[in-house]
Amino acid sequence: MPNMTFREMNLRVFERQPIPQVFFQPRIEPWYQWHTQRKLLPEPLRDLALPEMFDWLGASMRYLNYHTGIPNAVVSQIKPDVKVRERLDPTERAGIYETPFGDLTQVQRLTEEGSWRTVEYLVKSQDDLRAMRWLCERTLYSFSNEIYELGSRFMGDRGEPQFFLPRSPYQALVVQWMTLPDLVYALADAREQVEDVMRAIDASYDQVFEEVAGSGLVKIAGFGENVEAQLLSPKYFERYLLPYYQKRVSALRHASIFSHVHIDGNFRVLMRFFKDLPFDGLEALTPAPMGDATLEDIKEHIGDKILLDGLPAIFFMDTYSRDELMQTVEKMVALFHPRLILGISDELPQGGGLEAMERCQLVAEWCRRHG
Repeated sequence: MPNMTFREMNLRVFERQPIPQVFFQPRIEPWYQWHTQRKLLPEPLRDLALPEMFDWLGASMRYLNYHTGIPNAVVSQIKPDVKVRERLDPTERAGIYETPFGDLTQVQRLTEEGSWRTVEYLVKSQDDLRAMRWLCERTLYSFSNEIYELGSRFMGDRGEPQFFLPRSPYQALVVQWMTLPDLVYALADAREQVEDVMRAIDASYDQVFEEVAGSGLVKIAGFGENVEAQLLSPKYFERYLLPYYQKRVSALRHASIFSHVHIDGNFRVLMRFFKDLPFDGLEALTPAPMGDATLEDIKEHIGDKILLDGLPAIFFMDTYSRDELMQTVEKMVALFHPRLILGISDELPQGGGLEAMERCQLVAEWCRRHG
């Protein structure tokens, strides 16, 4: 066991097999990208590529396409009969989708951080629902073995390569295609039409789930949901998310693929569902002082599931002492180990500078000494 790679340890946590140390898998990729874009990498790290940064930390890597430059292994395609127009300028871009029921327009704007943020969503009113259903029926999702293997080589033995599957229909609407108020009003005024769109989104995923299950490559898959209690009520969680999760996770489980779901922000009102979710693990649960639940609350409600992450991101900034960070590390290990993939909920603060990375290194060193 002492010579076990991070990739081997990563899988063994899900298999409930022993590993030689506490497993630390922080998401530092946005920090690395932010500092690289601005040419602000601190001196000890200036010449390191992203995988080498994980080696410098002595920590594991999770996602093959998370700010790595590797595309997602899940590929979306729109059928040729959909006409798409684009409007581009240096700080704003728009996509206009022509449908028999009217055009759908999405506008994104470039932020100061160098990322694109949606400022106008495809579906703006009940009148757009038929057009959205038509577009979803002409959108297909597939799995690329080639991209997955490219990402696997990029990661090497630093972790079991993982990726995000498409969001569940409700989450796709509320995160990607509509504002929350527009979705809530649409569900109140035109529920049948919204649910028709959800069914079309779900059907568009059939191929990708079949291909992932049949690939023989994937061992752990992430549902990149970004579930957050302010985006849905417990009633909607039970009505729209639970049946979807049960169906899709069952298909993966039959192919011996482990899975976890991304839940962040506030989630206290949803915790009663957690222990019965079909996933093997829960990712990014954000405890106090950032979220609305304590570590003890989380322990009480997740049953025997694996917790991924759990260290509040703000503990990696000098607002809090290093002692406070390490006390939380020890507390988490006492509560959740060995069903634990220790990490940051949910990523290293981009503006944390060298101090943030040194704190990651401190945690990694502690984890190597404790099993």
